[in-house]
Amino acid sequence: MTETGIHIHHIPELERPLMIIGFDGWGNAMNISKGMAIYLSKKLNGEKFAEIDPDIFYRYDAARPMVQIELGRLQKLTMPNGTFYAVKTDPGERDLVILEADEPNLRWNFFREEILSFCDRLGIDMMITLGSMYDNVLHTDMVVSGILSDKNLIPKFAEKGINLIYYQGPSAVHGILQEKISERGITGISLWCHCPYYLQETVHFGMLAHLGRLLAFLGEFTLQTDELENSWHLLHQKIETMIENKPEIQAVVNELKKARVRGVWEKKQASLKKDEKVINLKDFMDPESQK
Repeated sequence: MTETGIHIHHIPELERPLMIIGFDGWGNAMNISKGMAIYLSKKLNGEKFAEIDPDIFYRYDAARPMVQIELGRLQKLTMPNGTFYAVKTDPGERDLVILEADEPNLRWNFFREEILSFCDRLGIDMMITLGSMYDNVLHTDMVVSGILSDKNLIPKFAEKGINLIYYQGPSAVHGILQEKISERGITGISLWCHCPYYLQETVHFGMLAHLGRLLAFLGEFTLQTDELENSWHLLHQKIETMIENKPEIQAVVNELKKARVRGVWEKKQASLKKDEKVINLKDFMDPESQK
């Protein structure tokens, strides 16, 4: 069965389903957004049941298809895409619909209408979009900010330390999805993780684990994140060793720590720019340690 923009293989039977969306692209620093969607779909044995039509929402000159060529022969072609997975949870908990997708390049308003109409068809009454950005925070900080469509969720945000966003500037597709969500009777949440500039080219397993716990709390389902916690423990040890031995990174970390102690953290946050000191983690770690 096909709806315009979404190819549907079948409609799953779900109890009080929640939709979680993780995009690759502009709002996917350290692969937190799409990485969380991939983690959830694999961890919870998600069943693929629908796909986004790439010809409608992607510009192939901007999000180019990926090819794998061996001995002069094309072995694999991967288009920009979006895949929906259905997850059956424990009795009494919300079931999940997970969208793992590249951020669309085209027709964002139409994309929103397609997603919201699909939510209506699936009986979804809550949508959580995920994003992540580079910020002047420490690798030990687990800072998450959020947008919500229902002020009754503010106490839940406060309970888990989710900051309410104050922002004016360019938007990812998340903003388009949130704009008219309440008119459809759907509760909208957008969670944004703040990632340290000096830890690029790696996956922040600690933030993934923290985000997973927040999703389980807000979405009323069970999620065990032990493997993410273990991966973060090992990576954290490597990071601390690297900081001890690399003056370049030591200087960045100490500058942020001093700003916090002096009580000028917010001013420092505003004054530091992304291009002032960007350090790729892979440049400072033994290649064997990254395997």
